[in-house]
Amino acid sequence: MRENAIDVRLPAGTPEPPANERTAIERAGAEPSAFGLSPGPGAVRTILLMARVTFREAARRKILWIAMLAGVAFLALFWTALHFVLKHQRHQTSTVDFREGMVMMTMMVLYAGSMMTSLMAVLASCDTLSGEIASGTIHAIATKPVARWCLVLGKWMGFVGMLTLYVLLIEGGSILISWLESGYCPPHGLAVLSLIWLQALVLLGVTMAASTCFSSLTSGAVSLGLYGVAFVGGWIEQFGSLQHVRACVNLGILSSLIMPSDALWRRAAFKFQPPLLGTVGVTPFSGTLVPSNAMVVYAAFYALLVILLAQVLFSRRDL
Repeated sequence: MRENAIDVRLPAGTPEPPANERTAIERAGAEPSAFGLSPGPGAVRTILLMARVTFREAARRKILWIAMLAGVAFLALFWTALHFVLKHQRHQTSTVDFREGMVMMTMMVLYAGSMMTSLMAVLASCDTLSGEIASGTIHAIATKPVARWCLVLGKWMGFVGMLTLYVLLIEGGSILISWLESGYCPPHGLAVLSLIWLQALVLLGVTMAASTCFSSLTSGAVSLGLYGVAFVGGWIEQFGSLQHVRACVNLGILSSLIMPSDALWRRAAFKFQPPLLGTVGVTPFSGTLVPSNAMVVYAAFYALLVILLAQVLFSRRDL
């Protein structure tokens, strides 16, 4: 065996992994060029290989295609509704009111889209480690000299690529449709996409970290539970701000520190919302308290720390 090859031999009595995954891993060890990867450090090749295998496995299990089809149906419904709404309002309202209504409707769709993206991040990744551990197929790829942290990071990168495409499809498509229909491009579109993308990465990291310790269903429940805590905490914070109850505001801030997903959405909504919507009061699209840039930086570090935690937990787990 060559010095830079990956040993993927199975221990005695270990269940065989899926044929396509086993073949891909064995070929990478013997023929790196077959995957378009040039010879280099073993860790880098392993990470890139696992990212590709993870992406292909999601496509093979039809997770990616079903999610894409659901996204296309989502956009088609929005496009149809927006077309008729704008056709009805175009000659009955002023230019300012027309734009306000268009942006408001787009924000409603972005709000639903952010939930779809968050669910995609959780449901697609909750089985990635725990399922392989339960079935025993992880033994085929977690053997030396493959470092376990490389496997976790590679799987994470594969899901990041998938979620990036999904954010561009759902949220990017929604903004594009509103521009095509109205001719008006709302401000800060790229910032909004980046914040929703970061929200998905936060949930992805939490789910993968939970997946190293719990079963697939439990991992998903943990992530969605924390997502719910952040959602309720955001409303409690807004209510406390309106009623001048400092304890409620502090509870909301605490919930954002535990899980910053809702804070990222509220920041995105603030960047995207028109002035008129900002005067409405507390809605899912606006509020009296807006998360600061410091919270965005915190969320970015949070996403980094949870994936590092996943690597540490998986490296120490007895398989």
